[in-house]
Amino acid sequence: MLSVNLEFGGGMELLFDHHKHIAAVLPDPHSPGTTTMRQLIAWMQTALLRERPELFAQGDSVRPGILVLINDVDWELEGELDYTLADNDTVVFISTLHGG
Repeated sequence: MLSVNLEFGGGMELLFDHHKHIAAVLPDPHSPGTTTMRQLIAWMQTALLRERPELFAQGDSVRPGILVLINDVDWELEGELDYTLADNDTVVFISTLHGG
């Protein structure tokens, strides 16, 4: 099992049952320490996402306009979908798209 702290902002929390923080425990189905961001996003869609999946995911990634931070670092600097999660990592999802 892998513990990951998930945080949501900019309206993303509305898709996850209005939770701004989730202490998630997800299966680490392969060898421990091999779960990637790609697998986390897929797991989040089936286990946590409550509304409007089209506003969160596109293919196996998040939609454009969602800023993803891994331990306060832009995920683009960490390898995006290929980043291997570590126990107690914090992953933040912030929507940068707003209606108006």
